Amino acid sequence: MSNLDGKGRTALITGASAGIGAALARVFAEHGFDLVLTARREERLASLAVELRNQFGVTATPIAADLADPQAPRRLFDELEARGIHVDALVNNAGYGVPRAFRKASWETHAEFMQVLVTAVLELTHRFEPGMTERRYGRILNVASLAGLVPGSAGHTLYGAAKSFLIKFSESLALEHAGDGVHVTALCPGFTHTEFHDVAGLRDLVRRLPSPLWMDAGAVAQGGYRAVMAGQPLCIPGAINRVIASATRLVPESVALKIMKTQTKRIRRAE
Repeated sequence: MSNLDGKGRTALITGASAGIGAALARVFAEHGFDLVLTARREERLASLAVELRNQFGVTATPIAADLADPQAPRRLFDELEARGIHVDALVNNAGYGVPRAFRKASWETHAEFMQVLVTAVLELTHRFEPGMTERRYGRILNVASLAGLVPGSAGHTLYGAAKSFLIKFSESLALEHAGDGVHVTALCPGFTHTEFHDVAGLRDLVRRLPSPLWMDAGAVAQGGYRAVMAGQPLCIPGAINRVIASATRLVPESVALKIMKTQTKRIRRAE
């Protein structure tokens, strides 16, 4: 694969200020893509944009946006249209967790969560997809999770449900674009070294997990990039994660739910 697959093309990456999003920005820049980086933290975006310009010689445009605002996807699309920027690769990465029982978080909290993880993904895809189809080139990478492939767990009640939705959406959209130059991939990482668990207040809990379960954000990003460029609808990075996903399909649902019940007791005790 050429190191300049994206030369002359532009990738829009949401949630780009840290973690897997920042790692994906580096991978796309390494392959020659110009970038539009968006997230809430403007200073971090600006710093990353400077880093990528200097290291890879690409154009990197930071645009601060909060996708919890229902108007944000439309504003972002309109701004890029006004600037004459055509998005050739869309990376829907923005996300977070709500580490409480469903009843213990306000409806407003859940509504914002679904806006960021599901509705904004759908709207951004719906707005940028037609241009990709017309130009017969597009890459849509939806960052889902291994949580979307295993049984539900107590706490983070909507997280696995939202990620499962993204997986099915990505697979269906990939079939709609078979043979027209637009590739759609759901990236399903497991435990990854990022700020995700710090933001959720679960660092002390997850650090007790065996180290082989963890992956580096850069390795996850490389796997996702290779998958979407190759037109692979589903990408599960890491051998252990692939074993877990496969085992889940083979174990009876009742047994799998009992296992998840046992594994999530610590989270419930921490509430």
